[in-house]
Amino acid sequence: MSWLVEFRPEVHEDVTVTAAWYESRESGLGGEFVEEIIAVWEGLAVDPSIGARKSLSSGVRWKYPDRFPYRVLYSVDENLRTIIIIAVLHAARHDSRWQKRIP
Repeated sequence: MSWLVEFRPEVHEDVTVTAAWYESRESGLGGEFVEEIIAVWEGLAVDPSIGARKSLSSGVRWKYPDRFPYRVLYSVDENLRTIIIIAVLHAARHDSRWQKRIP
């Protein structure tokens, strides 16, 4: 049984801005980025435990796509069987940017 996946409002901008940047570098690369991120979300819906736990913030996990240096940050609500996607950010970004998004 799949888990429900919900998104913080900022996630759409995270993905579209990054996809546009990749697309400006090489035609088709932005679409490939989006496909990789969607694949991560689909994998989390099947098994949210596949991501690593972030020790600095209780309950926050992340999963890297296969080809891009980005992290999908998310939390899991076991009772509601829901995954909340918090952010999609470059792996080198400082943590404080996404911490404001945690409910």
